[in-house]
Amino acid sequence: MKYALVTGGSRGIGKAIAIKLARELGYNILLNFHCNIEAASATKRLIEIEGVDCKLLQFDVVDAETTKRTLENFIKNRPDAEIEVIVNNAGITRDGLFMWMKPEDWHSVVNTSLNGFYNVTQPLIKNMLKRHYGRIINIVSVSGLKGNAGQVNYSAAKGAMVAATKALAQEIGKRKVTVNAVAPGFITSDMTADFDENELKKLIPLNRFGQVEEVADLVSFLASEKASYITGETININGGLYS
Repeated sequence: MKYALVTGGSRGIGKAIAIKLARELGYNILLNFHCNIEAASATKRLIEIEGVDCKLLQFDVVDAETTKRTLENFIKNRPDAEIEVIVNNAGITRDGLFMWMKPEDWHSVVNTSLNGFYNVTQPLIKNMLKRHYGRIINIVSVSGLKGNAGQVNYSAAKGAMVAATKALAQEIGKRKVTVNAVAPGFITSDMTADFDENELKKLIPLNRFGQVEEVADLVSFLASEKASYITGETININGGLYS
């Protein structure tokens, strides 16, 4: 059975991606979440409506040992399962000016996005290379490309993921495993709920926030065989905010 793993998949962009991969590509879904079991269970039901299997995997991507153990236990218990797609979507923000930024706000953001990418991807990549097929898709941000005042920690974490995407793509391309990044701008979700959309959309050439389904459409394409000649790329989806 072919699976796609989506981290931080219970809500927002991750939820939309998981549903889209099930609906359009027919993937069974491994839905990672940290603590919100109600949201994860609700998303699981929506995924299963698409006629695929959905397994909930509860772990914090920051916790390397638990992450590795959970993934290895799944593989051990399901030897017929092939994890073909990894979507590293888990991320948090702890915004604030750098001069007053607390160490925990720096480390928690960097650990979730950057170390989470390592903790999830590294234990799974060997099987992808053995099978000569795989898709690794990292959800980054416009902040990681242009920088954003008040988000030095988030910009640093996402910028590092962009660099890691390029490097890993060069390492494993010969095994037909692609590695790409998707960089959303302002997307209507829980993460932007407190933003002043009317003011911020003035900065966006398309004059609106994006929708989570639009990001999911792009990820679904990159996860498909249609994108087999695209690797090492960071694709912006931001309405022209940064071009």
